[in-house]
Amino acid sequence: MAAPKVAVVGAGLIGLSTALCITETCPSCSVTVLSDQFSPNTTSDVAAGILIPHTYPDTPIHVQKQWFKETFSHLFAISNSAEASEAGIHLVSGWQIFKNTPKQQLPFWSDVVLGFRPMSEAELQKFPQHRFGQAFTTLKCDCPPYLLWLEKRLKASGVQIYARKVADLWELHGEYNIVVNCAGIGAHQLVGDKKLFPIRGQVLKVQAPWVKNFIREGDGLTYIYPGIDSVTLGGTREKDNWSLSPDPGTTQDIFDRCCSLEPSLRGAQVVKVKVGLRPSRQCVRLQREVLSQGGVKLPVVHNYGHGSGGFSVHRGTAKDAAHLVGECIAALQGSSSRAKL
Repeated sequence: MAAPKVAVVGAGLIGLSTALCITETCPSCSVTVLSDQFSPNTTSDVAAGILIPHTYPDTPIHVQKQWFKETFSHLFAISNSAEASEAGIHLVSGWQIFKNTPKQQLPFWSDVVLGFRPMSEAELQKFPQHRFGQAFTTLKCDCPPYLLWLEKRLKASGVQIYARKVADLWELHGEYNIVVNCAGIGAHQLVGDKKLFPIRGQVLKVQAPWVKNFIREGDGLTYIYPGIDSVTLGGTREKDNWSLSPDPGTTQDIFDRCCSLEPSLRGAQVVKVKVGLRPSRQCVRLQREVLSQGGVKLPVVHNYGHGSGGFSVHRGTAKDAAHLVGECIAALQGSSSRAKL
C-alpha cells in the first residue's frame, strides 16, 4: 500500500496538535490539514490558554490526568527551550481562591502542576471575601503565537495546509484514506453531533504589565491570567448561546469582577474584547469510526468536544488520536494485503 493519505479537518489547537502528533507517530503518512478558519479566527485564539484542567463528567479521572500530564510535560519542555518566546509559553504562579472551602481540597492534577499547596492566612488577606485558596505554578500559553508556531512545525514536517470548507466527511473519500475530525463546535453540523453544544465565552485583553500572578475563582468564572503581552480577564459560560458578538454589558461585568479581586486593574486599558464558542460535551469524543456507504468504507478518527479545558489536555488527546490513526493504517494495510492474496 502507498503512503496513507490522512486529512485532518480543523486548524484550531486540537487540529494542528493532532496533525503534528500524527506526523510524529506515523512518519510514513502524508498529512493534510483542511479548514475554513485559521488563526487568528479560531476558537482557540480566544482561549485564555492556562493549564488548569476542567473535569469531564463522563471521562475516567485517570485518563484526564494522563492527558494533562502529557500536555504539561510537552509545554514545560518548550518553556525551557529557546523557542519559548516564539511559542508564547511561560510559567506563571498564582492563586485559585474559594468563598467556601471545597469538598475536594486536593484536585486530581495537584501533583502535576508545580509547588501546589494551600494558601497561607497571610496570602488570603489579599482576598477578604474568600476563605480558602490554593497556590501553585502552572503554564500559560499565549494562543495566537502558539498556533502559528504549530503551523510552522507542521510545514517543516511536510504537512500541507489548505483553506477549504468541508461540509461532509464523505467528500474527502477518494482523496484521502483516513479522515480525522477536529472540527470543534463545527462538528455539531459536520457530523450532526447533538451531544455537542456551545458554551459562549467572552474575555478582555488589557494592558496591565504590573500584574504578574494569576488569580482564579474556584468556579472558574472570574479569572485574571497574565500573558506575555497582555492580561486576559474573564469570563462567561453561557450554555447554548451561539452569538459571537461582544456584549458591552458583559465587558463591564467582567472588568468589575476582576477589579474586585485585583483593584489595581482599575488603571488598566482594555485593548481587545474577544468571544469564542467552546465545543462542549460530557466527554471529549475521541474514537475510531468506520463510515460506510453502499459498500464503500471511510475510516474516521474523531477528536473534538474539549469544552473549556482544551489547552490543558490538547497534547494528550492529540497523541491518543494519533494512535487511533495508527490503528486505522494497520487495518487498511491488513485489508490490502488480504486483497492481494
